[in-house]
Amino acid sequence: MKIFLALIITSIFLNATTLNIAVAANVSYAIKELQVAFEKEYPDIKCHIILGSSGKLTAQIEHGAPFHIFMSANMRYPERLYKNTNAITPPKVYAKGKIALLFLKEQKSLSLTALQNATIKRVAIANPKTAPYGVAAKEALTNAKLYKKLKPKFIYGESIAQTLSYTISAADAGIIAASALYSPKMHRFKEGKEWINIDTQYYEPIEQGIVILKSGAKMPAAQQFYDFILSKKAASIFLAYGYLPSE
Repeated sequence: MKIFLALIITSIFLNATTLNIAVAANVSYAIKELQVAFEKEYPDIKCHIILGSSGKLTAQIEHGAPFHIFMSANMRYPERLYKNTNAITPPKVYAKGKIALLFLKEQKSLSLTALQNATIKRVAIANPKTAPYGVAAKEALTNAKLYKKLKPKFIYGESIAQTLSYTISAADAGIIAASALYSPKMHRFKEGKEWINIDTQYYEPIEQGIVILKSGAKMPAAQQFYDFILSKKAASIFLAYGYLPSE
């Protein structure tokens, strides 16, 4: 009986399809739940998740990394990949990301202007050159007429995940992905006490795009994952992690 069961398990493993999915760092907080839901629906497909900044993942794809799907933090990188034929599907928006302001030191008021306080010596933001969430942070601070004033305080993370790490370990405040604050590890930080969503009057919510890459062109599993991410089930998961709907 044990040999028989081992043969069945081995057969399932050998017949399973593995998808290599490049995922923008801001989605790291929601991707596990998305993966579980997808693999429950398609038990013969296993997802291998590769996290990183959208810019660096794009560079890896352009240099031949064997990814099948790319979930970017913006639309610009997927559009570039589609234009240069590294992607076979036009980019589609799967969610809209928001940025939030997290303070590690107690403040009388939670606002962008509070970043000017003398007690706030270091502010973590994502690098606008590599991370779309860094672009959004720069846009918000520029529109609030604070970017140049605060620039000497900045600590740059190469991805939004690294920015969160810097915010907690090396800064007094940080502009992070709102989705991070919905992860179990961040529940100790309370909205209105340590963090606020940054008003979208200061920046455009970030349209995040998905594409099937050239390596996934002949894989039905890639199309199934792509369709799942654009489904109502996935939309409900994204909503639970602080994203805005794609439409």
